[in-house]
Amino acid sequence: MARPARAPLLRRLLLLAALAASCSYYLLVLQAQATAPPRYDGFAYGGGAAAAWKDAVLVEAFLDPLCPDSRDAWQPLKLAVERYAPRVSLIVHPFPLPYHTYAFHACRALYIANKLNSSSTYPLLELFFKNQEKFYNSATSSLSSPAVAVEMSKMAAQAVGNSVSEFLQGFSDRRTDSAARVSFKYGCTRGVYGAPFFFVNGFLQPGGGSPIDYSTWIGILEPLVSQQGERIEMFTSI
Repeated sequence: MARPARAPLLRRLLLLAALAASCSYYLLVLQAQATAPPRYDGFAYGGGAAAAWKDAVLVEAFLDPLCPDSRDAWQPLKLAVERYAPRVSLIVHPFPLPYHTYAFHACRALYIANKLNSSSTYPLLELFFKNQEKFYNSATSSLSSPAVAVEMSKMAAQAVGNSVSEFLQGFSDRRTDSAARVSFKYGCTRGVYGAPFFFVNGFLQPGGGSPIDYSTWIGILEPLVSQQGERIEMFTSI
């Protein structure tokens, strides 16, 4: 009597296989069609250490400035990276989630800040994390897109040091729009579908979409940093 149940199970398996194949095909098409930007996507964290990220353990974080999980993930990540700098470097890729209505505006704001004053990019990101509630969907439901841009410019001027009007002009610059689009597309080519997502030396870390606490970061980074000395000794002895 139980044998006919195999047919629905088989159909489910076939549907799952078809879905996986479709997603893989979409990813391949996206990678083939994506145009390479003039510079590597994202914002390097830190000063001189950031320039030498190729010689360090590289952490890449895909964060949405208006995402509560991205906000909660930032402080432990920042502390862990600072603990091991310059042996660990960090690049943050803005990744606007489509269900946060003005996340794309926030990502554009990061690029505007980076253009006006590159040292203000991360302070502005932290301002977004601190004031997220002002830009949640419910808080902005009665505001127009230009009105939200004005409110973000008022906040950003605190971090950047420029006038509100000068920052606001950045929202009319097509280059900031293009840069934010590239960040989103780049995340898609890496298989990112939520925030926060983390990669260490190019390898995706488990638990995508959830914060990683400080002790877990130490557990991830400590063995890699320890191996750096062994690697240097190995090459210098050849």
